[in-house]
Amino acid sequence: MSTTQSERLRGLLEPLIAARDLDLEEIEVTPAGKRRVLRIVVDSDEGVQLDECAELSREASQVLDDSDVMGGAPYTLEVTSPGADRPLTELRHYRRAVGRLIKAQLHEGGELVARITAVDDSGLDLEVPGVKGRKPTARRVSFDEIAKARVELEFSRKPDKTDKRDAQHDEKIDENKEEA
Repeated sequence: MSTTQSERLRGLLEPLIAARDLDLEEIEVTPAGKRRVLRIVVDSDEGVQLDECAELSREASQVLDDSDVMGGAPYTLEVTSPGADRPLTELRHYRRAVGRLIKAQLHEGGELVARITAVDDSGLDLEVPGVKGRKPTARRVSFDEIAKARVELEFSRKPDKTDKRDAQHDEKIDENKEEA
């Protein structure tokens, strides 16, 4: 995608996306046979629901149809949220990942797997899991030490009693058991 087309798409779509209190994470146009695929990736602090993507897709489609930014060739429009394995590249990505386990490649070499406990403008406070029964340790990492990072998916994480979403889920399970 040419820079000019990318800039025009961003200029056209960003106000529409911002009006829904969403962040425009990425715009990508890729060839797909005789067509092209225009993929718009959006996110927010609360995440993005499927209905929001569908509504935004309808609005974006209308705006795109009313402009010439995509030219005359056919294209498919996709509006989506970032995948779970998306790289953490912006401060807001790290803030949204507080409480999550991340894997970071460090510029000095080496890899770090730790849970984000806090984020500020200069870096991360992390909890590094203990090895062989040892207690976790705290570590501070500045953003300029991180070469790349992404959230690690956890399939068997024990619920944290301070996590309100987990507590609400547990309460619903308890209510269902009582009704049975």
